[in-house]
This record gives sequence, C-alpha cells and structure tokens, in this order.
Amino acid sequence: MGKPIIVAGGGLVTNENGELLMIFRRGKWDLPKGKLDQGEKIDDCAIREVREETGVENLQLGKLLIITQHEYFDKWVDADAIKETHWFRMYVAGKPTLVPQTEEDITAIEWTKPEEIAARLNESFDSIRAVLESSDLKY
Repeated sequence: MGKPIIVAGGGLVTNENGELLMIFRRGKWDLPKGKLDQGEKIDDCAIREVREETGVENLQLGKLLIITQHEYFDKWVDADAIKETHWFRMYVAGKPTLVPQTEEDITAIEWTKPEEIAARLNESFDSIRAVLESSDLKY
C-alpha cells in the first residue's frame, strides 16, 4: 500500500506594493497552506488556510499556479504521507497587519520585498521555489 495523499491548498499572496507574504515555520521560509477539509472546495481551502495562518482578510483569488507534492511525516495519520498542494495566486489591497498562527509553529510572517525573495528561497523548500517559478512574480 502506498503512502496516504493529503490534499492541501495554499497561496502565493502579494500586496499592492508587490511584496510577497512569507511565513517562517520550523526553521524555513514558506508560503501559507493547509489541509483540505471534507466537502470543501480546493480554492476555498486555500483562502481559508492563508487567512488562518496569517490573519489576512479580503483576499482576491487568482488562478491556480501549480500543484506540488512533497513527502513529510503527518502526525494526524501517524505515518509518512504525500502532501499534494494546490497553489493559487492571490492578491490583497493595502498592507494588512499579519498575525501568525502560533499553534501551527509559525514564528514569523513578513511582507517580503521582491529583492529579498531570492535570499529567502535559499532557506526554503524546493516546492516553494517551484511555486515562485510558476508565477508572474518578478524577484
């Protein structure tokens, strides 16, 4: 039997200044994402997870960018699993205040200037680099 597949939704969010919303969790820069709830549509999941993890409201949903997969240990199924994340482009007006969801081990959230993104990707995951490469964001 293969590893369980956990479906998730996430967002590549920029504000009106072109800054990228990035979270810092467990020693790595990441993008907000999370698991699909039963009966939930994947785009609704992506918006909900970004809101829960960052406190950002009034997100404008853009197009599906890419679907990534990575292996990780899932504490809920108590086994190695494959996370299949559906990444959406998102936008927000202004520069909303950020509130980290600390119960998800998020220790920092920042609006990252385009010229700072490449350095952050050095402390990130291959899947996050793939999301950025699939987007229209210049960095």
